[in-house]
Amino acid sequence: MFVFLSKLLPLLVYPLGLACILLILALLLHRRPRARAWLVVLAVAILWLAGNRWVGYSLARSLEWRYLPAEYLAPEAVIVVLGGGTEPALYPRPEVEVNAAGDRVLYAARLYKEGKGEHVLVSGGTISYLAETSYSPAEDMADLLKLAGVPADAIWLQNDSENTHDDAALTASMLKERGITRAILVTSAMHMPRSVALFQAQGIDVVPAPADFTVTEAGWQKLFEPNLPAQIINLLPNASTLHLTTNALKEYIGLLVYRLQGWL
Repeated sequence: MFVFLSKLLPLLVYPLGLACILLILALLLHRRPRARAWLVVLAVAILWLAGNRWVGYSLARSLEWRYLPAEYLAPEAVIVVLGGGTEPALYPRPEVEVNAAGDRVLYAARLYKEGKGEHVLVSGGTISYLAETSYSPAEDMADLLKLAGVPADAIWLQNDSENTHDDAALTASMLKERGITRAILVTSAMHMPRSVALFQAQGIDVVPAPADFTVTEAGWQKLFEPNLPAQIINLLPNASTLHLTTNALKEYIGLLVYRLQGWL
């Protein structure tokens, strides 16, 4: 039930869902024109703010830049990769594909080939009522790692988790059984703060190796350019920035909920 609610309730407070709720309330309050007008204005304001680049970049950067790539990464026994960067090999896809977060799988393969880990542990299970296939993200990541040249016997699978807390708890259990309490952790930069905190709470000392950055130094500096056409574009809402803002809010909500659960 917790997993279901953790997937459902945030949809109602993310900008798009919240704006829809406010507009539905406005339709229901047809006999109260002033309240109706305020609800419509609030809905538009939420979408406008969440969809403009200043807000989206600021929220994303506040998460992504907490753990920047290290200049030198010392080798560890294992590289842990969290799921979420793959799409299953369902027709008409010819094979497992990477999505926008697929950099984490490619980065893990690179780290392994550079000798940064003896094994790669891929973590990610399926949620039965959401999954399109019985194959887990961990299995999909393993397929891509083998395609990238990582030997099958160097890959460990943890495919029972349903959320990031499970990733940390079940992966920590696997590592401790093997006498390992320190690992390189690969996931998307925006997801790293929550992931690091969860693994540390499980007694695993992780070395962050973030991938999939959305806000670069060049992109951030470009926001401040005194260019009127560019600033107009930055302030106008667009779908990609709304998606970026939503992803950042997802992480902040996750940090809050996990803290309230006592997991952090």
